[in-house]
Amino acid sequence: MTLDSIQVSLKERGVRLTRQRQILLELIDKTGAHLDAERLYQLAKERDPKINRVTVYRTLKMLKTGGLVDELDLMHYGGDQHYYETRVKQEHAHVICLRCGKVEEFFGEPLQRLRKQIESHFGFQVLLARTEVGGYCAHCQTLRARELEELRNHPPEPAAPAAGTRASRSGAGRAPARRA
Repeated sequence: MTLDSIQVSLKERGVRLTRQRQILLELIDKTGAHLDAERLYQLAKERDPKINRVTVYRTLKMLKTGGLVDELDLMHYGGDQHYYETRVKQEHAHVICLRCGKVEEFFGEPLQRLRKQIESHFGFQVLLARTEVGGYCAHCQTLRARELEELRNHPPEPAAPAAGTRASRSGAGRAPARRA
């Protein structure tokens, strides 16, 4: 949905489009990022210092209930946060880097084919499909390869036994018993 169609939909439902709601809608729609509620609040506060968290959460709930935004968990990157995006007409997959959190969107015929296969195989009417793919982006793959190489070249030293612990069950390394 475009920002204009969301605004029209809200007006048709009798929902007042306040300045603060307008700011939130624009941020969700135009930042190009998947924002969680806290980040959305921080960005909105930069535009309107009077906005509060309650307004953000109530607006998100209203938009979600109205089917105007999608709430995503994005493989729970960074905890159990939920991220928001305006509802788009074309289904897409979210491709998430499990290291840095970068999110890409994949649109394409393979998703439509998968949907059709599911419908025909199960006799199922698909109304909503969300696809998430987790892995490592090219940059993080390079970083991981360097880290693994570093570990191979410089393995960590074994930890020394803590003071007061026995070196082995056989008694080797134990101090001789003192006689009184």
